[in-house]
Amino acid sequence: MSRRVLVAPAHLREIQPVYAPVLTDAGYTIQFSPHNTPGTEQQMSEADLLAHLPGCVASLAGSEPYTRAVIAKAAPAGLKVIARAGVGYDAIDLAAATDHGVAVCYAPGTNQEAVAEHAFMLMLALARNFREQDIEVRQGLWPRRTVTNLRGRTLGIVGLGRIGKAMVTRARAFGMDVLATEIAPDAAFVKQHAVPLVPLEELLARADVVTLHVPKTPLTKNLIRKETLALMKPTAYVLNTSRGGVVNEADLHAALLAKQIAGAGLDVFETEPLRHSPLFALDNVILTAHTAGVDQRSRQDMARLPATAIVKLLAGEWPADWVVNPQVKDTFFAR
Repeated sequence: MSRRVLVAPAHLREIQPVYAPVLTDAGYTIQFSPHNTPGTEQQMSEADLLAHLPGCVASLAGSEPYTRAVIAKAAPAGLKVIARAGVGYDAIDLAAATDHGVAVCYAPGTNQEAVAEHAFMLMLALARNFREQDIEVRQGLWPRRTVTNLRGRTLGIVGLGRIGKAMVTRARAFGMDVLATEIAPDAAFVKQHAVPLVPLEELLARADVVTLHVPKTPLTKNLIRKETLALMKPTAYVLNTSRGGVVNEADLHAALLAKQIAGAGLDVFETEPLRHSPLFALDNVILTAHTAGVDQRSRQDMARLPATAIVKLLAGEWPADWVVNPQVKDTFFAR
């Protein structure tokens, strides 16, 4: 069996002491992305993976595309584990991995606090006119205008998983009311924190801020679109720190341009990196570069856990809470 592990995300080279000993102490060697040299840090492409992944027993993965073609080439050459340094795995063809006996892991419980902090940053920046004030003060102006308060407002949380729960506790600390919609609610949490669960349509109509914390699935693609935006208050904000594609960006642009809603804070986009967008011209939207879940602490946690998952799986253990395709178990151990 190969002892080589590909570390695909370029940024992980900066924090090798966090995760590298987990792999090297278990006898594995690390192969970094070809884009890890200073000045060339970028995400690996499908072509890069086709060239560099075969011969590796595992990948400590980022958002690079693990397509069926990549997996079909790498699995017969020894690939057994794709361990995502994050909590999403939509860049991995899960069906292809399962078909080829490759275990796919993620890092649950590592970044919910970071995402919640970022979402609140976007909310506060919108409510307090941060962007406008910063620009005008730098221009020598003094824009002392009334801003929006959060206390007493209603936060509508779409998706009450780990991140949504972290939003509940923060919202209450800010004196906000909360509503949530969730298809599989944690009954104990809902009861403990007295969170009203309502249909999406009701949440959109009542919330002053709508914050999205759902995975990208066929059910959530374009969840926020022309029809659902029309349900929101003209004074409301929408925040997306979940996945690109959950918000229809063209419909959102139209709603923002028409002042149909008051503003938006977006950290994720259907196409990333975001190089060109009509959103750039609007002053009622704040854009960040898919950084919500990656603060210093969460980045370390998200690197250490998948490295540990790789070692455990290849040692014959089965960390069930970290594996997202459990149906591959028998095939995995038979390879």
